[in-house]
Amino acid sequence: MSDIMTVQGLDLWYGDHQALHDINMNIPEKSITALIGPSGCGKSTFLKTLNRMNDLIPDCRVEGSITLDGEDIYGSMDVNLLRKRVGMVFQKPN
Repeated sequence: MSDIMTVQGLDLWYGDHQALHDINMNIPEKSITALIGPSGCGKSTFLKTLNRMNDLIPDCRVEGSITLDGEDIYGSMDVNLLRKRVGMVFQKPN
C-alpha cells in the first residue's frame, strides 16, 4: 500500500500561539486513521489543516508541507477537489 498523504515538518500558529509543532506522518491510501488525545492537544486543528479549513481564520499560519499524491495541498490544488478526496468524520458536527 502506498502513502497517499505525507505530512512533513508541519507547524501551525494562530497569531503568536503555536498550536502544532513539527508533525510528521504518512497516511496510507484507503486507510482509516484515528487521532486520540486529550482535549486541547491539537487533534481538530490538525484535521482542519489537512482539509484547509483554517484558510479563513485570521492570523492562521501554516509551515511545513502536506502533499496528496505528491501535490502540495497548499499550492495550486483546488480546495473543493481536496475536500472531495479527503473525507473526515468529527466527533461533533462542524
